[in-house]
Amino acid sequence: MPETPVDLRLSADEALVLFELLHRWEDGDFYDQAELEPGEATALWAVSGALEKVLVEPFEPDYETQVARARQRLHRRGGA
Repeated sequence: MPETPVDLRLSADEALVLFELLHRWEDGDFYDQAELEPGEATALWAVSGALEKVLVEPFEPDYETQVARARQRLHRRGGA
């Protein structure tokens, strides 16, 4: 099966929180890469890389504050 791109729409808050979560995963905070099924790490890295290309917040000095506020907004929206 050839690679077919998939477009995914996320809110700015979802993208920022997901980016932070993926980076914490990549740092080994949530999973042992040895426990992943084949291809799962590659998929996680691909999503992380795609988010990294479009987000500017990770390079801003108040990044952690922005992530915290985005988490709060999502929590209030019902994403708990």
